[in-house]
Amino acid sequence: MYYAEKMSKDLGGAKIYLKREDLNHTGSHKINNVLGQALLAKKLGKTRIIAETGAGQHGVATATAAALLGLKCEIFMGKEDTDRQALNVYRMKLLGAKVHSVTSGTMTLKDAVNETMREWVSRISDTHYVLGSVMGPHPFPTIVRDFQSVISKEAREQILKVEGKLPSAVIACVGGGSNAIGAFYNFIEDKDVQLIGCEAAGKGVDTALNAATMANGTVGIFHGMKSYFCQDEFGQIAPVYSISAGLDYPGIGPEHAYLNDIKRAKYVPITDDEAVEAFEYLARTEGIICAIESAHAVAYAMKIAKNFSSDENIIINLSGRGDKDVAAIARYKGEEIYE
Repeated sequence: MYYAEKMSKDLGGAKIYLKREDLNHTGSHKINNVLGQALLAKKLGKTRIIAETGAGQHGVATATAAALLGLKCEIFMGKEDTDRQALNVYRMKLLGAKVHSVTSGTMTLKDAVNETMREWVSRISDTHYVLGSVMGPHPFPTIVRDFQSVISKEAREQILKVEGKLPSAVIACVGGGSNAIGAFYNFIEDKDVQLIGCEAAGKGVDTALNAATMANGTVGIFHGMKSYFCQDEFGQIAPVYSISAGLDYPGIGPEHAYLNDIKRAKYVPITDDEAVEAFEYLARTEGIICAIESAHAVAYAMKIAKNFSSDENIIINLSGRGDKDVAAIARYKGEEIYE
């Protein structure tokens, strides 16, 4: 837990704490789940693990665990994402993984999941699918939730130790929702703690270029789960967009759908422009370059911090580091740099 002192003083209102999952080995929260599932694969006698990835962080974590445990590893990643996350593609290959660039559909995370599931069912005898988010058929949402719940376990213990009381809000970015459910889980019974998920509004929720599932989605069934999805009137999954490869998914995990329906958590849209502004703001105030996914949560905290009193605190789950995003954000702002 890191007290963002300069950010707190600049914004006014609540004291802001960052849960630093970006400091994990491999650079994000993804390793929490991957270590557990890779050990499970080993226990099951599997010799090969496969995974989907969007931003590449889950792929890097999976390749890392495979290298450590002596497992074969193949990663499926949409071509759109291999292009904008070239650094992570090279990291996966360096770790010994084979990376498949998926060219079907929109060539993003949804299509990477499709191809990984196809591969898994064709080689289930020797292969375990290390699903990276709280989505897909049971028991995957539960498995991933349980491994990621260490985030809120640590956050709850640490904030009580430092502040002597619980946070007024916990804020996390949401695509499929693994870092968010991990950040929320051990606070769910604490009714005075607001749980806020920040989804990718892309160019705006009123445009066709967004991935704001809770803002625009309807109930459907896809990838083996019933949840909210961005879909047309015929139930066909709609194309989605975000500057963030990790949030560029047309659905959300079913536990998030449930928390939304019972009004225990709320989900808010954050645009590309807001996320990029927050990415730069955190870098310049605290010297932390966070993932563009995490910047969606930072952006919402920037909006609401002043609504709290100075004796309250809020926690932002900083799900990953942002070195993977620097070149893409430079291009977004019209500056071409070469990695």
